[in-house]
Amino acid sequence: MRQRPQIPGMAAGGGAGLPASALRGVVDLGALAAKPQAAGPASAQAAPAEGGAPGSGPAGDGTGSITSPLVFDTSDGTFDADVIERSMTVPVVIDFWAEWCGPCKQLSPVLERLAGEYGGRFVLAKLDVDANPLLAQEFGIQSIPMVMAVVGGRLVPLFPGAVPEAQVRRYLDELLRLAAENGVTGTADGQAPAELPEPPMDPALAAAYAALEENDLDGAAQAFRNVLAASPGDTEAKLALAQVELMLNTRDLDAGQVQADAEAKPDDAAAQIAAAELDLSTGRVEAAIDRLVAFVARTAGADRDAARVKLLDFFELLGPEDPRTAVGRRKLTSVLF
Repeated sequence: MRQRPQIPGMAAGGGAGLPASALRGVVDLGALAAKPQAAGPASAQAAPAEGGAPGSGPAGDGTGSITSPLVFDTSDGTFDADVIERSMTVPVVIDFWAEWCGPCKQLSPVLERLAGEYGGRFVLAKLDVDANPLLAQEFGIQSIPMVMAVVGGRLVPLFPGAVPEAQVRRYLDELLRLAAENGVTGTADGQAPAELPEPPMDPALAAAYAALEENDLDGAAQAFRNVLAASPGDTEAKLALAQVELMLNTRDLDAGQVQADAEAKPDDAAAQIAAAELDLSTGRVEAAIDRLVAFVARTAGADRDAARVKLLDFFELLGPEDPRTAVGRRKLTSVLF
């Protein structure tokens, strides 16, 4: 298993990740469950695409007809039992699709396969929007594919479109975290959930962690930069690079000399930043923040801005969930304005 770099005194798991805001809220489905259900033809919400139905994953037969404890078709008439009632014990992911939908043929097999890989931690209900227009209307489906979930009888919007598998996994992981917080931790077969296999890692990211495990900090830093050059939005690589760069900046420092320089040069930006980075790397997080906040308060111009930017780097390293980030941001704001 890969080992991410950690700064002493920082909680593991801090920093960037899929935000909880990605699950944009929950809506009680009680009113929907109480409504009479009807079936009938539906008008298409998007232009038909060439191709057949989804359902080519391990639970599908290529016709869109699914029969499996983990993956199954649902309809206007069976939705209450299939989805709302079942969601009281296990999260139910809903795949809104239609036979004419080309992107659905890309996404549906991925969802079906992941339902198996996740060992019953969620079940997948497939809903044909053309055959079930009332439900499609109730859910406000404007285009497909569209993926939502129901947890404890409440709707959790997930994502539209045929997104990459890695992104699907992040949404599912966040869904399961939300479900656990709300006490919905069952599985499709009622058994204790098995340990999830770790998803395959991007080869470039794997090379970066391999260099890090060999204590090749320069090689790891360059490898993480390579990942970011190809994928600028990769938050894991961005956070890891920041931590590795902190290690590089402090690995050859003489702690005694750095402290002496900081005391002798209270208005020297380089001296104060070096001391703050050393503090952070050794777990003295509050001291690192307070040192730079005090420097920002008593200086101006380029030196002040350098310390402010470094503080923002510290906050990103700690992550928004670390209470020291919120405290530090308040302190910085109080001296800036």
